[in-house]
Amino acid sequence: MQSGTSSERSGLAKRFGEVEREVADFFSSLRDDEFVHRVNDAWTPAEHLHHLNIGVSAVAKALGYPKLLPRVLFGRARGPSRTFEAVRDTYRGLLAGGGGATGAYVPPRDDPAAAQVPAHREALLARWGRVNARLVAAAESWTDAHLDRIRLPHPILGKLTVREMLFFTLYHNTHHVAAAKRRLDRFRSET
Repeated sequence: MQSGTSSERSGLAKRFGEVEREVADFFSSLRDDEFVHRVNDAWTPAEHLHHLNIGVSAVAKALGYPKLLPRVLFGRARGPSRTFEAVRDTYRGLLAGGGGATGAYVPPRDDPAAAQVPAHREALLARWGRVNARLVAAAESWTDAHLDRIRLPHPILGKLTVREMLFFTLYHNTHHVAAAKRRLDRFRSET
């Protein structure tokens, strides 16, 4: 989401559709060897996509709960939601300070045999479509007021308003595409 892009619920829904397609198009465009290319201990593109599936699924699940539950568990926001840029910049700062995925958000190391890569990619991309559809459907029941009042926990960023969590999720998806590109020779000049 670029500066000046609408942060209203309708603008967020449109942007989620765009990012879902950007991510799917990128991972679909990779050759099989690129999709599972490992550089040292860094995640492969397949593992990046698996991680995105985990994260988007968790947000979709949280948005599917009755609104009273996160409000009781995590409290009400005391101030306005931060902008997309503020959430993004805070996250980047925490990553630069050594923050990263932990626990259930770390994809299992996966090195499928060459013959299994197409089916593995197809399964991950199918899940990508499903978790994004669930997220957008769940977000439809949230008003702009709810997005700014109710909070959810983030493992690195702490408690975020739901709007901030959606901003984070948008950025996080594109962040992982960029991370996967940095380790693939044909994309190095773009990053």
